[in-house]
Amino acid sequence: MDIRSMKSLTTIRLIVQWCFLLWVVGIGIRFGIFINSVESRAAAPLVSRPPGVEGFLPIGALTSLKYWLVTGKIHPVHPAALVIFLAILLMSLLAKKTFCSWLCPVGTLSEGAYKLGQRLFGRNYRLWRWLDFGLRGIKYLLLLIFVKLILLDMPTEALSSFLNGSYWAISDVKMLYFFTHMSVTTVVVLASLTFLSLFYKNFWCRYLCPYGALLGLASLASPFKIRRNPAGCTGCRRCSNACPSDLSVHSCSTISSPECTGCLTCVALCPEQNVLAMQPAFWKRPVPVWAFPLVVVLIYMGGIGAGMVSGHWHSSLSYADYQRLIPLVPYLSH
Repeated sequence: MDIRSMKSLTTIRLIVQWCFLLWVVGIGIRFGIFINSVESRAAAPLVSRPPGVEGFLPIGALTSLKYWLVTGKIHPVHPAALVIFLAILLMSLLAKKTFCSWLCPVGTLSEGAYKLGQRLFGRNYRLWRWLDFGLRGIKYLLLLIFVKLILLDMPTEALSSFLNGSYWAISDVKMLYFFTHMSVTTVVVLASLTFLSLFYKNFWCRYLCPYGALLGLASLASPFKIRRNPAGCTGCRRCSNACPSDLSVHSCSTISSPECTGCLTCVALCPEQNVLAMQPAFWKRPVPVWAFPLVVVLIYMGGIGAGMVSGHWHSSLSYADYQRLIPLVPYLSH
C-alpha cells in the first residue's frame, strides 16, 4: 500500500469514529433535554425522545433477543435496543468485530487514551503474555454468565415480567443518571480504567467488555479477514508491532482470531504493496481503501433502517409514561 493510501485509510477510520462519537453525544444531550422536560413537569417535551439512546442497553437487548426468539414478537417498550443489538451482531457476522474499532464510542475514547499515553510517556506497555492471556478470559467469562442467566436459564414468564415491568421501562433514564449523577465509586472506577488505558492499549475492550467478547466470537463466521501474501512480505513486523490486539500478523496467512477488531491498522502500516488486505477468501484482486469502510457503515445503517421501516424503532412509552415513572427511579435502583 502506498503512502497516500495509508493516510487515506487512517483518515477514513478517524472520520467514521469521531462522527459516530459526536452523533452518540448528540443523542445523549437530546435525551437529557427530554428528561429535563419531564423532571421540570413541562406540559410537553422540548425535544422528542431519541430511540438511539437504547443502544446503551445491551443487557436488556439480550433479554429482548430471547423474548423475540421465544415468542416471535419484538417487545414494544424499547425495540431500538434489540434493533441496534442485531445490527451490531450482523456487522460482526459479515465484517469482523468492526463495531469495536469503527463505531463504538468507548472504543474510540479508549483508542484516544492510549494514543495520548504514547505522547505523554513515549510508549505503551504490554503485560506478560501469560497474564495478558488470563485477563482476556475475563470478558468471555462475563459473557458466559450473561448468556447463562438470560438466554439459558431465564423462563418465558420471567422475560415477560421483566420487559413489562417499570425497571426495564426506565432503564434508559437510569443509564442517563449513571453519567449525570455519578457516585464516588463510579468516578473511581472510570478514572482507574482511564488511567490504565493510557498505558495499555484498549484496556477495557481487551480484558473486560463482554459485548466485545460476543462480537469477537460472532466474527469468526465473517468472510472478511486480514489476509497476508507471504510472497511479498519482508518480515518487518510493523503490522504485528502496531496491532492494538497484539496479534502476530506477520506470521499468519489469515487472521482468524476473535480478538481482531478489523481496525486495519496493520494494513495501513504495511510498507509493501498488496501484502496485507481485508477481504474475503474468494476475492483475489486488490481492494480500494474505501471499500471495506463502506461495507461496515452500510451494514450498520441497513440494520437500523430495517428496524425503522418495519416499525420497530420508537418506544411504546409516552411522555406521560415517563412523567409517571421517573419518580420511581430511586426505588428501582436498589
